[in-house]
Amino acid sequence: MKTRILYVEDESDLGNVTKQYLEMMGFEVNWALDGASALKAYGQEQYDISIIDIQLPDTDGFTLAKQIGQINEQAHFLFLTARNMKEDKIQGLQLGAFDYMTKPFDVDELVLRIRNFVNRQLRYANAAQQHPSNEIFIDDVKVDLKLLSISIGDGFTTTLTLREMELFTYLYKQRNQIVKREEILIHIWGDNDYFLGRSLDVFISRLRKVLSKSNSVKIENVYGVGFKLVSPK
Repeated sequence: MKTRILYVEDESDLGNVTKQYLEMMGFEVNWALDGASALKAYGQEQYDISIIDIQLPDTDGFTLAKQIGQINEQAHFLFLTARNMKEDKIQGLQLGAFDYMTKPFDVDELVLRIRNFVNRQLRYANAAQQHPSNEIFIDDVKVDLKLLSISIGDGFTTTLTLREMELFTYLYKQRNQIVKREEILIHIWGDNDYFLGRSLDVFISRLRKVLSKSNSVKIENVYGVGFKLVSPK
């Protein structure tokens, strides 16, 4: 099946060229010129990826992403912006974006980043299918790899993003061992830089908040080195 993309870009020339090229590369693309039409489209159909320009005529891309996230907690974003500001990049990554590109961008690089993300999703799905029950049990924590959900005790259940689940399962495989920051960044993001490091801290914080409800499972920070998922043997 083709990867379905919601592309939100108000510059008509850029939007038209990018849409045509993405379709030529095998993607199915719905192009919206503003936030309102994009949000309406997302409410009517399912998309694998949303590519969103941060500067839109009726809203900003971050606000639109939050609204889309209310429709689908598992939504995946790639942000585009003409502003080369680290604050924008950090904010986008904190919202759970899998990538961020500054205009003007090379459309072939955009295609490569989309394909890398899609391939990572497929690898995770295949890995989950290879697990006998699609579930992980650690003391009072139950993780459903297929549904991307985590339950703690008898009364708490929440959904994780794909990136959060990738991070959790990577730490789980090396539980009770120190995992270096750079190892995590390379394994999950494919790179090790300042901005991705900030994003990693956000995801660790989110997982810690969830695991705070557990009696025994937690993520410890090993200062200057990395992290350790602490769990019963």
